[in-house]
Amino acid sequence: MWPYPKVVAHRGGGKLAPENTLAGLHCGIEHGFHAVEFDVMLARDGVPVVMHDPFLGRTIPGSGKVSDYDAVELVAMDAGNWFAPRFMGEPVPLYTQFADACRAGGVWMNVEIKPAPGFEAETGRVVATLTQAMFGLQIAADDPLQVPLFSSFSTLALAAAQLAAPDIPRALLVNDPPAGWLEQAKTLGAVAIHANHQKLTRQFARQVKQAGFGLFCYTVNDPLRARELLGWGVDALCTDRIDIIGADFAG
Repeated sequence: MWPYPKVVAHRGGGKLAPENTLAGLHCGIEHGFHAVEFDVMLARDGVPVVMHDPFLGRTIPGSGKVSDYDAVELVAMDAGNWFAPRFMGEPVPLYTQFADACRAGGVWMNVEIKPAPGFEAETGRVVATLTQAMFGLQIAADDPLQVPLFSSFSTLALAAAQLAAPDIPRALLVNDPPAGWLEQAKTLGAVAIHANHQKLTRQFARQVKQAGFGLFCYTVNDPLRARELLGWGVDALCTDRIDIIGADFAG
């Protein structure tokens, strides 16, 4: 049900490097991680970039929405100085750049499709189509560790990805699990449920596993909680604390 790594670096370097950057990815690799979760959204010109927030201001200086800027403008912005001065000038990566770096480093990818409101279907379609083009040979070889896993809170984005690239696996992200989560997951052909560990109960974990889905939890930073979740049958988790919950934490 879960053929992927059991511990995944959240947005690259977790708390040790600026999120969703190549510096963050390399930090995760240096800590022994060969699995990463990161976020992808569309710039104004429809080019996918690796960013989490739909607005500038937290990790990127400036104002306005990501969708107010073309990709060439975004990649010229500083995505590192907010974290620490030594990361000054670290750029916003294009999705293609980040994916190429993952492939070169032997890093498995959990690609969270993060659409701006109103662009759900377009984001799912564009990201899936581009991923299909980049990973066609690996998809044909049916090696799960060589093929990205899509996840999203947006069922519209996942449905568009399913239509554009049906052979790339999908996972449904849930915070408070909706009443119709099982039907949604089946309709989307999902292979896994990605759940907020703070909202996860033992009962829901059991339901997910009994339904035949993999179960992944975000974002687990306490080793004791991680052990508890693994004891509940959780298959995998992502963490910001790559320094204390290592890549081999789950065995």
